[in-house]
Amino acid sequence: MNKRDLSVSMQSANSTALYIGIPVVVFQFTIFSGLHSGKSMQTTGSFLVFLAFVLAGVVVHELIHGLTWMAFGGKPLSTIKFGFQWKTFTPYAHLSEPIDVNAYRIGAIMPGVILGIIPYILSLILGDGNLLWFSMIHLTAASGDWLVLWLLRKIKRGTLVEDHPTQAGCYVYETS
Repeated sequence: MNKRDLSVSMQSANSTALYIGIPVVVFQFTIFSGLHSGKSMQTTGSFLVFLAFVLAGVVVHELIHGLTWMAFGGKPLSTIKFGFQWKTFTPYAHLSEPIDVNAYRIGAIMPGVILGIIPYILSLILGDGNLLWFSMIHLTAASGDWLVLWLLRKIKRGTLVEDHPTQAGCYVYETS
């Protein structure tokens, strides 16, 4: 088996996240303001409370990665390491064993869905500026995950991948 590196540095992932995230945020903002032009898009209540929710969301984001890999990849909690890479100011969840690429993909996409897309849909339905900002922040935070999904776009179902220990992405195990 060949082990191919399909990853990018955390610095590249973070800068690419801005290029991905900014157009998404502009799109979200435009749709929300078009539907709710008379409503305030400001957060209500204390900024510190909002900030606490956002920071808690960052922790939950990484937990969602780990829990999804456990559920869809059949991996025990002992195979998942959570931490923070200070050099790039990036939190992470790292799966230390190979997993089917589809289970890996599901684990990669779920934080963006749960913390970004669902709150955004609710913000549109409810006209809630708090949910709008929360979703914009967390969809931008998930941009690195979207980048990893893009890197994996040509990898076939059933292929084993191993999460990269220090970069965004994974190793792909391919048969010759």
